[in-house]
Amino acid sequence: MNADTAYFIPAALLLIATLIKLWALLKNWQDALLRAVCAVLFIAALVFTTAAPPVLALINKATGVPNIAAPLVYCVLTAFDGSSIVLLIHWRGNEDEARTQKATRLCVAAYGTIMAALCVLFALGDAPVERLRDLDTYYARTPYIREMIVLYLAAHSVAALTMLVLCWRWSRQVPGTLRVGLLTMSVGNLLTFGYDVLKYTAITARWLGRDLDWLSTDVAFLMAAVSALVIAAGFLIPPLGQGATSRLKALRRFRQLRPLWLEVRTAIPDTSQAPLHWWAPPELRLMQLERDIHDALLRIGPCCDRELGAMVYTQAMTRYADHSRALIVADAAVVTAAVVAKRSAQAGGGLEATARWTISSTKDTADLVSMSLALTHPLVQATRTTAPPERDSVF
Repeated sequence: MNADTAYFIPAALLLIATLIKLWALLKNWQDALLRAVCAVLFIAALVFTTAAPPVLALINKATGVPNIAAPLVYCVLTAFDGSSIVLLIHWRGNEDEARTQKATRLCVAAYGTIMAALCVLFALGDAPVERLRDLDTYYARTPYIREMIVLYLAAHSVAALTMLVLCWRWSRQVPGTLRVGLLTMSVGNLLTFGYDVLKYTAITARWLGRDLDWLSTDVAFLMAAVSALVIAAGFLIPPLGQGATSRLKALRRFRQLRPLWLEVRTAIPDTSQAPLHWWAPPELRLMQLERDIHDALLRIGPCCDRELGAMVYTQAMTRYADHSRALIVADAAVVTAAVVAKRSAQAGGGLEATARWTISSTKDTADLVSMSLALTHPLVQATRTTAPPERDSVF
C-alpha cells in the first residue's frame, strides 16, 4: 500500500464511526453529549485527512506557503485533544455544575491559546523546504519551528495522559459496557502517549546528531492510527453494547415466554396481528408476544377454576413453603386447565359454572416468564390428565 494514502484508512474508519453516531443523533438531536461525541470523532477523522501527504501538498500549493499545512494539522490535532477532554468532563458529569463549567472553560482556553501559539511560532520560524512526512525531524533544530513542534507534542501528551487517568479512574466506578468502553479508551490513550514518546525520541536523536527518523515517520504513524481507532471504539462500545444487551435480554425473554404463548395461542383473538418475522427487532416481537398473552388470559378468565387453583396452591406450598412460587405454579395450572375448558366450550361442550380464580402472575414480564417456566412443573402437568369435576353447564 502507498504510504501516502495509508492515512485515509483510519480517516475513513473514523468517518464511519462518526456516521454511526450521527445516525443516533438524528433520532435525538437534543442530546448535547451525543453531539460532542460526533464532533470529536469527526475531528479525529479530519486529523488523519489533513495529515495525509497528498492533502498537505495540496494545501501548501493552494496557499503558496511551504509547509503552511503543518501548523494547520497541529491545530486540528490540538483541537481534538481539547475536545476529547471536554467531552470526557461532560460525559462523566458532576454534581457541582459550576465546577464542570469551570473545568471546561479552562480546557478550552488552554488549548485555544496553544493553537494560537502554534500559528505564531510558525510565522516567526523559517521552513522554506517542503517536508510532507518528516517535518518534525527535519526542522527539529530550527528556531521557532522547533518550539512549535515541541509545543504541539507536549499538548498532545498532556491530553493523552489526562484522558488515560480520567478513563482509568472512572472505569473503576462503573459497570458493564461503559466500563469496557472506558478501559478501551485507556488503552487507546496509552498508545497515543506511545506515539508521543516515539516522536520525542526521534527529535531528541536529531538534537544529538543521530538519525532515528523512521520512528517518527513510520512507527509513530502506525501507532497513531491504531490508537485513534481504539479510542473511537471506546466511544462506540457503551451505546452499541447497551443496545446489544437490551436486544439479547428481549430475545431471551421472548424465548422464555414462547411456551406460555404456545399454551394460550388458541385463545388469542383472531383480530390480533400475525406474529412478526424472526428478523423483526426483538423488542417489538416481545411486546407483541406479551400483548397476545394478556389478550388470551383475559379471554380464558371465565374458565379459570378457583377450586383447582386453590388445590394446586396448597400442594405447592406444602412442597416449597414459598407463597410467590406456589402462586405462580397455581396460576400456570389454572391457565393450562382453562385453555382446555375454553377449547371444549368452543367445540360445543358447554362451559362449566365455576368460581373464578384470578391470575396474579401478570404484573410484569418477569411474572409472565415465571409462569411460562412453571408450565413444565409436575403439578401443572398433572392438570392435563386430571378430568375436571362435573358441574352444571351455563349454556
